[in-house]
Amino acid sequence: MWTGGEEAPWTESQSPPPAPAATPASADGRAPEPFDSLQEHYNNLCMEKSQKINPFILHILQEVDEEIKNGLERITLNIAGNSRLTPVERVTGEDFWILYRILKKNPYITGLDVRYNLLSDVGAYYAARLLQKQPYLIYLNLMFNDIGPEGGELIAKALHKNKILKHLKMTGNKIENKGGMCFAAMLQINSSLEKLDLGDCDLGMQSVIAFATVLTQNQTIKGINLNRPLLYGEQEESTVHLGHMLKENHCLVELHMCKHQIKTDGIRQLCDALYLNRSLRYLDVSCNKITHDGMVYLADVLKSNTTLEVIDLSFNRIENAGANYLSETLASHNRSLKALSVVSNNIEGEGLVALSQSMKTNPTFSNIYIWGNKFDEATCVAYSDLIQTGRLKPDNTDVEPFVVDGRVYLAEVSNGLKKHYYWTPTYGGACSDSSNAGFTLVPVGQNL
Repeated sequence: MWTGGEEAPWTESQSPPPAPAATPASADGRAPEPFDSLQEHYNNLCMEKSQKINPFILHILQEVDEEIKNGLERITLNIAGNSRLTPVERVTGEDFWILYRILKKNPYITGLDVRYNLLSDVGAYYAARLLQKQPYLIYLNLMFNDIGPEGGELIAKALHKNKILKHLKMTGNKIENKGGMCFAAMLQINSSLEKLDLGDCDLGMQSVIAFATVLTQNQTIKGINLNRPLLYGEQEESTVHLGHMLKENHCLVELHMCKHQIKTDGIRQLCDALYLNRSLRYLDVSCNKITHDGMVYLADVLKSNTTLEVIDLSFNRIENAGANYLSETLASHNRSLKALSVVSNNIEGEGLVALSQSMKTNPTFSNIYIWGNKFDEATCVAYSDLIQTGRLKPDNTDVEPFVVDGRVYLAEVSNGLKKHYYWTPTYGGACSDSSNAGFTLVPVGQNL
């Protein structure tokens, strides 16, 4: 409960006060001045404002204080609400108000991860204020925080003048068309943001078209996630506009188009663009309706395209014929693709063995993910041989051979292109290279 002072927590029933002008980042190279303990500052502010202390935040701030004492200067403050290893009391919008107060001038914090909390539009307002006040923040993760269209608009408008932030994750916040249009408008003005994640945000076709239009001109965005927009009809219209954008854009490195209802004509539109595009290195078209007919176009463009390094075809239906088209190209023509995921594509032994054979003749092709298909004995033996001879490293695939009664089988291993994108493992690092190989092979907008 706020009892007084100049910055009361905003509530969704109120109109937010006007946002202050952005503060420029210090560029003189001076060492950061000593700051009070974050933990102590947080305690004092909670007492002053009669705000309940969140023990999870207190614990994290204590750890960060130790890192600062040990001389670290570029710290990502990780207050993710989906941690399985630490007791979590999820952060609310009012909690974030206090965090904003202690972080807005702190020179040591360059990244902030508050995914899977309960910020809502209240927290979004203070996230926008933070983007205007904090001159050091280059990474902000707001995934799944119940932020709606109004909160999305506040954050997008705060980025009009921000020249520091490099990577923003808004995944899972239902900002809808209204918020999406605000972010598209922001990209016409902002010249520093390099990676923007708007997957699962309930974007409509209007905002997808707006992003495609803006990205024909924007020269800074290197990675964008437009997964699962709300599309109606079967025209595959999003691929038409994004395909046109790929013909014009020569800066985009990473594009995610999961759940765009892409079928044969849609993948043809994208492949036509890839004949002309010379910048895209990571293409994600997983969870669509692509069949073996679409692989004819992809296999053909891979014969001449020399920039694509990672392709995610997981959860489509390319079957044996599609796998054969790809394996022929990878064996004889393409020498730039490094990683391919065909997880759950209804591929049987013939197609899987063909892909394994292409690895033997293609030295660049290093990562392949095949779980969820139909393994026969020939498949198990082929991938076991690749792993045992050292051609396929265990960290670069999602299967592991084992033998029972003299017969080879394959077990699943928790490796993939973006295995830990939505969740964190019970043990081990959530950011391991083998579980998130796509982002390791094509590092765009890392949480620095």
